[in-house]
Amino acid sequence: MKASLKLEYSLRVLAQLARRNKGNAVTRIEELARLEDIPANYLVQLLNELREGGLVDSKRGKTGGYRLARPAEDISLKQVLAVVEPDLVATKITLKGASGPQVATLWRELSKRFEKSLAGFNVAQLAQSEASGDWEI
Repeated sequence: MKASLKLEYSLRVLAQLARRNKGNAVTRIEELARLEDIPANYLVQLLNELREGGLVDSKRGKTGGYRLARPAEDISLKQVLAVVEPDLVATKITLKGASGPQVATLWRELSKRFEKSLAGFNVAQLAQSEASGDWEI
């Protein structure tokens, strides 16, 4: 599966916010952009989408910035995907042809299993500094 750059950036910024989550502290967008090597102009749009999706909160003004909307343990990767790439696990398969129904049934089952796997991982796990990137799915 190929993840979009939008999904990758979202996961990186959420992991960074999880690591920096100290009380009500916020992180400025310029710092997030620098730390995660994401273009600041694009990050503004992405953070607005994450805010509208209930994953991050923002504070305006001179001391403003972003923070997670709830504990990192409570934000599953399935929830992130639902906000950022809701059609990634779409199960729209035509029922055409003699084998169409079988293909559709298999695709629905694969989609359910993938979503269940995503629900089993959260942003806190993603943010762990010792994570090797070798996760068992």
